[in-house]
Amino acid sequence: MPTTHSEFGANTEAVEVAKAFADRVKGKTVFVTGGNIKGIGYATAYGMASQSPAHLILAGRTPAKLAECIDALKKDFPSVSYRTLLVDLSSQASVRKAAAEVMSWSDIPTIDYVFNTAGVMGIPERTLSVDGIEIQMATNHIGHWLLSCLIMPKLIAASNDQPKGNVRIVNVSSGSPFIASMRWSDMNFEVVNKNLPQAEQPFYPFMKRWGYSDLEELAYAGIDGYNRSKVANVLAGIGFTKALYEKYGILGLAVHPGVIPTELGRDFAKSQLDSIAEMKAEGTIVYKTLSAGASTSLVAALDDKVTVEEQGGPQNRQNYGCFMADCQVNDKATDLATSSAEAEKLWSVSEDLVKEKFSW
Repeated sequence: MPTTHSEFGANTEAVEVAKAFADRVKGKTVFVTGGNIKGIGYATAYGMASQSPAHLILAGRTPAKLAECIDALKKDFPSVSYRTLLVDLSSQASVRKAAAEVMSWSDIPTIDYVFNTAGVMGIPERTLSVDGIEIQMATNHIGHWLLSCLIMPKLIAASNDQPKGNVRIVNVSSGSPFIASMRWSDMNFEVVNKNLPQAEQPFYPFMKRWGYSDLEELAYAGIDGYNRSKVANVLAGIGFTKALYEKYGILGLAVHPGVIPTELGRDFAKSQLDSIAEMKAEGTIVYKTLSAGASTSLVAALDDKVTVEEQGGPQNRQNYGCFMADCQVNDKATDLATSSAEAEKLWSVSEDLVKEKFSW
């Protein structure tokens, strides 16, 4: 499926994309998680702010980092109305409190674009959230999914007077869907890898290249926890489309932003950092700028050609346009990472984990 701008690619910058779709940004309300000036959440916000949205909401867990982002945005784009939101995505209680705050803002009755950008990566030891969920799955998937569900009335309100597909949720995934799938039988990583069902075992060559060893005898490795949560981001996008597109025209998508030198990898051990340095030296990893890392998210949110009507692709993919990389639709993810059946299963599991069912 071609996008509007086939020339956009790995090095396209977010502001360039925003300018190309300026009419889709002007006067709209934008919600972005990941309030860190060194991250792609800020780069996403910057790109969108460049084309005069009415409101830009930036969410994060550190007040000082949020303030730094807003100060920088105001300096370049003073006409935009900014709002910050404190939230710890690993805590369902924090997510519920933050969502209630958003819903209480009577001066912001609608939200047009949600960019679920924040994340954690490579946590060295198996860690459970306060809700008893593996911390990367809790933060990267459950927190974002729950927050999006809880503020959904404002997205539905935005969709009421717009063409189908204009209101969108963009989940920032990674390259993980190229090699990974869900770990349904052991989501908290308690079972040694070699004892998992074959379809759920990690892709060992990838993990070994990232500096992990004795993987068959381990139950948990940081990059594996990250991979599963990033597959969940893709499946959640498919789930949002299934739940909301036919009735409201709300579209869910997921993107691989590329490899960007942010603070995301701060929890990696030396062996992982050494492996990353080796892969960079040999050209296996090529870094993007922060702005180029945000550009695919903007294409996913703004391009009219990325629609649910464009179906096709391998096996049971519900939405061929659900996964993008380098500013284009990408069909290289595994079937299990883009399966509508897997997406339905994740939706049900997610509802169980938050102890709430959602229908609109």
